[in-house]
Amino acid sequence: MILPKSFYNREPDMVAKQLLGSIIVKKDDYTLKGMIVETEAYYGLSDPASRARKGAKIMWMPAGITFIYMVHGNWLFNIITMPKGKPSGVLVRAVEPIYGIEIMKKNRGIEKIKNLTSGPGKFTKAFGIDKRHNNIKVYNRKSPIFIEKGNFSGEIIESHRIGVKEDLPIPLRFYIKGNEFVSKK
Repeated sequence: MILPKSFYNREPDMVAKQLLGSIIVKKDDYTLKGMIVETEAYYGLSDPASRARKGAKIMWMPAGITFIYMVHGNWLFNIITMPKGKPSGVLVRAVEPIYGIEIMKKNRGIEKIKNLTSGPGKFTKAFGIDKRHNNIKVYNRKSPIFIEKGNFSGEIIESHRIGVKEDLPIPLRFYIKGNEFVSKK
């Protein structure tokens, strides 16, 4: 079952937590799948680490679309949350590879599975995600990238976001406890 648009039309911290265990699917000439194991939530203009403060107009778009941007030579995969006009989103930081692992290895040029998708840039490179995948609907099965409901029932750890110069006082990074594909414990 694909997560519906209404799933994303909520506060980003709720979406970020509940995306854990979901399955991200990318379909091109091949199919790749991974379980989302780490996310970060971003709010609008009041969030010092948000791209909305840096003028990213796509963050004001309707919930459930992708926002792909580059940081330090890596594409980052985000999903817009909240209703149109209320900028916020969720960064997918890491996934556990499930299907199409040989293609992911080729895309990354590595053999060690543990390092394949254990970070936001590693994940996008392994999945072949780049600017072409900006502004697509992840709640539509016809999209090249969509997200399916998963079966996660473990413990979720909360912490502050990674790599931001200034953070909000509440934990907005979420990950699955004990999962070896989380970027940093």
